[in-house]
Amino acid sequence: MYGDRKGSKVMKINFVSSLHRSMSSWHLLTILLLLLSLQLRLALGSFTLFGPAKKAELRDQVRQMFYHAYDNYMQYAFPHDELKPLTKTFTDSLGELGNLKLERLSEQYNGSALTLVESLSSLHVLGNSSEFEKGVLWLGENLTFDVDVRVSLFECNIRLLGGLISAHLLATDLSKKSFREPYKDQLLILANDLGQRFLRAFDTPTGLPYAWINLKHGVMENETTETSTSGCGSLILEMGALSRLTGKPEYEESALRALRKLWSMRSSLDLMGTTLDVTTGEWIEHSSGIGAGVDSFYEYLIKAHILFGRDEYWDMFSSAYTAVQKYFRHGPWYHEADMRTGKATHWQLTSLQAFWPGLQILVGDVLAANSTHREFFSVWERYGVLPERYLLDRDMLHPTEKYYPLRPELAESTLFLYQATRDPWYLEVGEAIINSLNVYTRVNGGFASVRDVTTMKLEDHQHSFFLAETCKYLYLLFDDTFLVNGNYVFSTEGHPLPVTHSWHEWIPSIYMESEAFEYKRGGKHVFKSAMSSKLCPVVKVSPVQGKFWVESACHVLDKRSNHKCQSDKECGVDATTCRQRTCSIAGYCGLWLVKF
Repeated sequence: MYGDRKGSKVMKINFVSSLHRSMSSWHLLTILLLLLSLQLRLALGSFTLFGPAKKAELRDQVRQMFYHAYDNYMQYAFPHDELKPLTKTFTDSLGELGNLKLERLSEQYNGSALTLVESLSSLHVLGNSSEFEKGVLWLGENLTFDVDVRVSLFECNIRLLGGLISAHLLATDLSKKSFREPYKDQLLILANDLGQRFLRAFDTPTGLPYAWINLKHGVMENETTETSTSGCGSLILEMGALSRLTGKPEYEESALRALRKLWSMRSSLDLMGTTLDVTTGEWIEHSSGIGAGVDSFYEYLIKAHILFGRDEYWDMFSSAYTAVQKYFRHGPWYHEADMRTGKATHWQLTSLQAFWPGLQILVGDVLAANSTHREFFSVWERYGVLPERYLLDRDMLHPTEKYYPLRPELAESTLFLYQATRDPWYLEVGEAIINSLNVYTRVNGGFASVRDVTTMKLEDHQHSFFLAETCKYLYLLFDDTFLVNGNYVFSTEGHPLPVTHSWHEWIPSIYMESEAFEYKRGGKHVFKSAMSSKLCPVVKVSPVQGKFWVESACHVLDKRSNHKCQSDKECGVDATTCRQRTCSIAGYCGLWLVKF
């Protein structure tokens, strides 16, 4: 599972075994060096002590950033899709998302309040229940999808469908406490309507969906049959959730059949290409990596396993992750390679790859996540923001892709790494990101994308994901109250979906096609999930001095806000394995190593 990182495993094993024996001279020397390093950083002023006051100050800065973006959208762009902050106007961009050539744009389309939909879960995270309720009521009364507009199935799924489903779940809970008017499932009704329109995209010989669909008329005549791996392999979270909320299995069945077909097309190396044909099931582009066109495919495999409890998703992810580590990884970086041979094709960093360390945290690969995250942040520090594409083999920016569209991926990974380690260095990273965004991208009318990171010339566009993801992840970095109150999986668009037993127990018929984990209760076949069985996928079991230690795929974030400890008892029980956590000799609870 961990590729060639034998040294990392040895380090982990030595660390764990040291918890139960006296410190060697090597450990004493290591601690002395760490203390000396800390003392030097304090003396040089390069280390910030993040107490409650400092964290509250940065949290409030993020809050101000969000409302500066949100208020300007509501004043100058609502109910259109997105804000143009330089001119304080709007763009109806839903039909343009992913549409690089701006083909077949609709002249009748006037927007779907995209940024409002995307902002709802962030409003809830920030604790603004009144504005959240106001947005829910407006959408329930005014939003319709019976509009003549050709949209990207992928973009519409992660932004609109995901935003509506997440907000519906939050509204269901919030309406019991603070809503002035009773919530009547308005957002779920909208989501169900949108899901019905999506189903028409899956009418292909392979079951792989078209990348483009007209919301009013379905698949258009002479529509392109080309799609991306992400486009047809990153639908399962939203459509699976919609099935569970409506009781209609067709949404999840369509998404899962497409995912299974896609997985069957992998190479003998367990690698996927980037683009394919939905009618023939043949690959068009064989070079692939962890960036654009394939990134969320990996993300949704592990997150579907967490959310729905199916071992099928874990099996896919485990094989795919191992292949990525074997063929794409080069030290802390990830290049691209031919899916058929594993040979490197393009040596480049893309900003979308910055999500990868956050994904690695979900499976407990903390050391590798930290290594890659630090490299991405070093590029951020060099330019002030993260350029869209950087050529690693030439140590230079891509000549045409020098932009930064307010992407959230680095902030996302920073949040996950801080949650896993409680290392205050990640708070320093978050502060640096906040400062950069305010210095380079904040304008009077909102936040603008950077057109060229070498000149910091701006572009007149504030993407909806800036409010859905970038601001949300930065806020949670400094105030994780929302995470402490419940366990959530965040979609690739940053929309939280709760991890619940009921979703693990619900089983549509499509799972029965390959069901191997059933037992009889009262004469009925009932699925017994990994969560209800208190099981967790094991990545590696290693014998250490007569004991066995497990590197666990601890995918549910710990609810405690402080990992400092004096005894194992204070660390509590791991949420996914139900085993006692250990307290290290340094006084911190073990996060990914648990006693077997």
